[in-house]
Amino acid sequence: MSGLRWRRRSLVVWIYTLCFMPPWGSINSMSEDPQGKKILLVEDDDALASVYTMRLKGEGFVVTRVANGEDALAAAKEHKPDLILLDAMMPKVSGFDVLDILRNTPETANLKIIMLTALSQETDKQRAQGLGVDDYLVKSQVVISDVVDRIKYHLGLS
Repeated sequence: MSGLRWRRRSLVVWIYTLCFMPPWGSINSMSEDPQGKKILLVEDDDALASVYTMRLKGEGFVVTRVANGEDALAAAKEHKPDLILLDAMMPKVSGFDVLDILRNTPETANLKIIMLTALSQETDKQRAQGLGVDDYLVKSQVVISDVVDRIKYHLGLS
């Protein structure tokens, strides 16, 4: 990656973090402590994944990140996360295919799965719901605090 591109991505991550990270004092004001709750983050965009990883770790979650659907399937079985935050458009295996495989595998059928995607068409949301997604969030329609709130909701922490 060129130096200018790397600096630009770093600046985007820094600005995003600055804008959407809560004041440090408020991190511990949760109704329940998520300590030990494991999140599998499946996101192929390194900058976005870095922002989400920092925020979720700051909230007290244990985060494992993978960048493609193939690795997501292996990580789901290996790490046994409490929740998967899943992108739809990824290399190797799409998020929809990952969702379908996880829901049809006995060891992973009951995992909480939130799709966080750029796909905003109602047909995409319906497809995910038909495959058994627990929640469907469109990246352009939410901020990171909304995503954290949905994660906490699905884990029974709010």
